[in-house]
Amino acid sequence: MPALSSGSDAETLFATYGAWLLGSLRHRYGADLAEDLLQDTYFNILRQKRPVEIRKPKAFLLRVARNLFVSRYRRDRRREELDAWQSLPTSQAAAQDAALLLKEVVLGLPQPLRDVFLLSRFGGMTNQEIANHLGIRLKTVEWRMTKALAQCAAQLRD
Repeated sequence: MPALSSGSDAETLFATYGAWLLGSLRHRYGADLAEDLLQDTYFNILRQKRPVEIRKPKAFLLRVARNLFVSRYRRDRRREELDAWQSLPTSQAAAQDAALLLKEVVLGLPQPLRDVFLLSRFGGMTNQEIANHLGIRLKTVEWRMTKALAQCAAQLRD
């Protein structure tokens, strides 16, 4: 199939490769998700505004389905993160507990990382200002900040 330019081309593509694609998707993502991805792939291809040249139809279909799976996965992850944030307790005691936990995590950082983190997050300094203030290179500040954030995130997850 050299080009995909109309709905009938999409129908022909799915008539030819639909069963194969469904089997591949079941193998990769499970039966429940496979049917949804197959349908989403079909509608995604139907919505194409410009003609698409297809050299390898199976690879094309799998790529579209995989991209849709990744988009769905990211959307679900964002939704879960938002739900987790919204379910956090809002009482004063909970806020105090969270502040105390954050303080413990920050104080548990090694001194060089803690200095950079505090100057950035609570001192309101830019990375360049921190580098000048501490007499270190900008790249060192960036590395320490990245490391500090990673350690804080790991501690808060545990």
